[in-house]
Amino acid sequence: MSVVEIRGRCVVPGVAEGAAFVSPETISGWGGIDSRTGTIVEMRHPMRGQSFAGKVLLFPGAKGSSGYSHFFHLCRVNGTAPVAQLFTRMTAKAALGCVVTRVPAMTDFDRDPFELIRPGDHVRVDADAGLVTVTRP
Repeated sequence: MSVVEIRGRCVVPGVAEGAAFVSPETISGWGGIDSRTGTIVEMRHPMRGQSFAGKVLLFPGAKGSSGYSHFFHLCRVNGTAPVAQLFTRMTAKAALGCVVTRVPAMTDFDRDPFELIRPGDHVRVDADAGLVTVTRP
């Protein structure tokens, strides 16, 4: 079993853990996700048809219209939101999406999380301490 630690900056405080959902591309809220299932539905997205519900979402950041955060809010209301969010490109849209989802969120990492986190890895996000712990068998 290997354990990797990544330090970063807190966007939304809290602690959560779960399996990693790694999206190599940005995610669009409006027209990009189905808030009833937490599934990515954007036509050309490499993760199309897969759900981030109940997982730690690692993605570069947000794209699309100002409706982005509304769709992540609906995921929270529907119980299909990720348990935590990690993103590498800080924008007001990405930050607001994390705030309305009300899950721990982090950015500005000391190492590239896309090089260290694989889909399905167990990830613990302690945004209060600025620490992401990745466990792999």
